[in-house]
Amino acid sequence: MTENPISVLDDILHTLRTQRNEGRGGFDCSDQARGLMARWHEPLARGPETLETVRAALGDCRRCPLCRRRRHIVFGAGNPRAQLVFVGEGPGRDEDRQGEPFVGAAGELLTRIIQAIKLTREQVYIANIVKCRPPGNRNPEAGEIETCLPFLERQLKAIDPRFIAALGGVAAQTLLGSQAPISRLRGRFHNYRGIRLLPTYHPAYLLRRPQEKAKAWQDLQAAYRVLNDLMD
Repeated sequence: MTENPISVLDDILHTLRTQRNEGRGGFDCSDQARGLMARWHEPLARGPETLETVRAALGDCRRCPLCRRRRHIVFGAGNPRAQLVFVGEGPGRDEDRQGEPFVGAAGELLTRIIQAIKLTREQVYIANIVKCRPPGNRNPEAGEIETCLPFLERQLKAIDPRFIAALGGVAAQTLLGSQAPISRLRGRFHNYRGIRLLPTYHPAYLLRRPQEKAKAWQDLQAAYRVLNDLMD
């Protein structure tokens, strides 16, 4: 099977980024790298990208150090034509074990959040800023986000949702290119490449700080009203 030229260019780009992030200069001169670079001139693939082609391009990703300790790549799950996409920061322990996003205690709360706006998990799409678990569930580092973000951007382009809910500060700051804390970003709508984006608290944060659930509920009510308007 002929390799997707977009995937070839991505592999070259991410190989160079990884070397830079790890303090190495020069090029990867392995046989595999030389083979990929030899086909740089091939015409780009035509037609719209799908989640399947994005997943194929991601492959058994080794582009950043997060690959070293992961069990599974957590690509995303849900409706490939979803009107609403939830974006978190990264997989946790349960997600790493099962290869699915939001399957632990935070996932149970997210399910209830989705149900509160009269939807099911099968109707939405759920993904993360990075696809592999950061050690100890720490926040993803800047280099890890830079390496993985293009795949989320391609997922969002393939799904073409009408609404994005950014769960937590890392997701909101990354998608909006902002350094503002989630407490300042939440409570109002933002624009992400022509798509309405609403930042709100991450379900894991709400489990630790249940007193903030009232603010999250305000965000959900706003999301519910907008979704109804968009789907009318």
